Amino acid sequence: MRPIRLLLAEDHSLVRAGFRALLKSMPGVEVVGEAASGRQALEMIGRLLPDVVLMDITMPELSGLHAAARASREHPSVKVIMLSMHDNEEFVWQALHAGAAGYLLKGADPGELELAIRSVARGMSYLSPAVSNHVVANYVRRTDPDTPRDRLTPRQIEIVQLIAEGKTNQQIAATLEISLKTVESHRAQLMSRLDVHDVPAIVRYAIRMGLVSADR
Repeated sequence: MRPIRLLLAEDHSLVRAGFRALLKSMPGVEVVGEAASGRQALEMIGRLLPDVVLMDITMPELSGLHAAARASREHPSVKVIMLSMHDNEEFVWQALHAGAAGYLLKGADPGELELAIRSVARGMSYLSPAVSNHVVANYVRRTDPDTPRDRLTPRQIEIVQLIAEGKTNQQIAATLEISLKTVESHRAQLMSRLDVHDVPAIVRYAIRMGLVSADR
């Protein structure tokens, strides 16, 4: 049978090396690429079209959540498993809302990692057992789509993350390849939509939405 083609997206090189070693020991699983940022992961997804992506939830430049959402829209055949340290309801909901096929805690054992990969490759979903049943039940019952994240456009979410990572307007414009005036316009609009008035408030929002981690 054709091997499961997998892309590994994790920004910490030592963690990525550990995952790589585990994946190479799994029969029928082929690591076709590695990405160190969400933006690089999205580019490689489009170029390599892997079967499965192991995506860290918090990535530089473009969060794993946002990269997963774009991948699910642009390449629906690619299945994304979010890797996370968080088992709370909000992070799980955000991953599922982004179109992820799986949610795996980084503390999982190698057998669970392999099960998750093979499950999503077969078209199934996978959630770590440590993610409690009530989290899944609450997700299924959620009917209100108007979360704070939904108030922003995809471009504005990108800009929020880059602001939270300490980038200036000029650096954001260069990273996204848009004009400085466009960045300033998006910045004013997102601050109005979120009802925030300074950079620390944007950073707090980005942390709460999983776009950056509190220790970045």
